Amino acid sequence: MPGVEWREENRRYALGFFPLVGAVIGGGFLLWRLVCDILDIGQLLFAAISVFIPIAVTGGIHLDGFCDVTDARASYADREKRLEIMSDPHIGAFAVIRLCLYLIVQTALFSQIVSMKTAGVISCGYILSRGLSGLSAIIFRSAKSTGTLHSFVEPSHKRVTLGLAAFFIIASCTAMIISDTVQGIACIAAAALVLVYYRVSSYKSFGGITGDLCGWFLQLCEIWILAAAVFSERIMEVLK
Repeated sequence: MPGVEWREENRRYALGFFPLVGAVIGGGFLLWRLVCDILDIGQLLFAAISVFIPIAVTGGIHLDGFCDVTDARASYADREKRLEIMSDPHIGAFAVIRLCLYLIVQTALFSQIVSMKTAGVISCGYILSRGLSGLSAIIFRSAKSTGTLHSFVEPSHKRVTLGLAAFFIIASCTAMIISDTVQGIACIAAAALVLVYYRVSSYKSFGGITGDLCGWFLQLCEIWILAAAVFSERIMEVLK
């Protein structure tokens, strides 16, 4: 995304329009699936570029949060120490291990996507995950009174932000179900379960959420949506 000089005025509605970043990612993913179909590109290259697209759009900021939270959770330290570890710019061994595993599994799951219908469901997942992230940023308790997340939540117009987040969540869920009813319901259920896990885990381990935890949630939400789409499709094929 292009660089932005963030001020209080343009942070007011930023969280509400956060799902539009997901729309850019989803659109790029659909276009790449179409190109692969036209040029008869193999599944391994399709999967590798599919993993790369969200990182190219966001700069990998959410994967950074995933790594920071992984290191903090793996420390089994007290709450204050975990928050301190998340603020450390260095990456630890546990984050490296789990990041590698995450990318391997994500690549493998993408390699199973062959139809535009399934690709459409997954592309909506990028919007849904960011809608849920924006919603949670407003309604969940913050673990700190400082930091990137706080700087966006504090000046936000909460009623408008909640309305925008709800609109994008409903729109993406509706589009998923229209694309494929079974896959859509499976992906929505997966996203909802991850959201519940995010809330429980964040409150228990950190006393609330932070910007890093938002990134951690996004990565978990997107890979579970991907897994739900793949396995629900396979299950329905077996049952036919």
